[in-house]
Amino acid sequence: MKHKVVVFGEMLWDCLPSGAVPGGAPMNVALNLHQLGLNSRLISSVGNDSDGQQLLEFLDSFSLPVDLIQINQDYETSKVLVNDEDPVNIKYTIVSPVAWDFIVWNPEMDKAVASSDALVFGTLGVRNTESLNTLLKLLHHKTLRVFDVNFRPPFYDFEVIENLLGYTDILKINEDELVIFADYFDIDHEVEKVCAYLDQHFPMDLICVTLGSKGALLYKDGKTIQHKGYKVQVADSIGAGDAFLSGFIKVYLEEQSLGKALDFACKLGAFVASKKGGTPKYGIGDL
Repeated sequence: MKHKVVVFGEMLWDCLPSGAVPGGAPMNVALNLHQLGLNSRLISSVGNDSDGQQLLEFLDSFSLPVDLIQINQDYETSKVLVNDEDPVNIKYTIVSPVAWDFIVWNPEMDKAVASSDALVFGTLGVRNTESLNTLLKLLHHKTLRVFDVNFRPPFYDFEVIENLLGYTDILKINEDELVIFADYFDIDHEVEKVCAYLDQHFPMDLICVTLGSKGALLYKDGKTIQHKGYKVQVADSIGAGDAFLSGFIKVYLEEQSLGKALDFACKLGAFVASKKGGTPKYGIGDL
């Protein structure tokens, strides 16, 4: 039986100089999981506009279910202005407020999370109180809860983040976000020390740290597993971290070793970084 994963948060148009492309970390994760053979569903919202309709059609082109995506009559579909002059360090300007700031809880999404093997969530999708309250209701279900930090300044609040960490089983964070955590908690910037602090103060089981071109590492029970990553010609870094997380979740839910999960995550992240855009179409045989 396919593993079921529900992803909560933003879906949007990344408006690059070359044109607009579908994006948003949660949407990217849902699409990657779907292409990896899992039963994934996205909880989000679009406006009642042509941009929203085109996003739904884009998901339909992957055969990803859209039944948990709400259509908001009052707010437009999300857009992000992207500066990709440096393809390794993409810069974003995120329009606010938009439809996914107002995701409304309903029994259907609650049932979906209750019967899932994992729930994936981040910080951007809960920058507004209404969507945050919806997520907090869903986090009470005892599924595997995966927190993909995904900071997008200025849209994060450490009071909210500490609340979310209290529900986190697996934390995924990159090296820049790790420094922000270290500064906030007033601890040394060394990766292992930040992970040890988070592990001691919050109920998480596992921490994934992506290190860009240097690969990634896992921290569990005071021990680390490191991977040097796969060297590729980077087309752009959009969606690489989302692909990494998706690959990790797939293998982790299959109950394979953490080393195998980390290796596959790095492989998938590198593959997506070698392609333009955050959601290239592929099959397992392409990796």
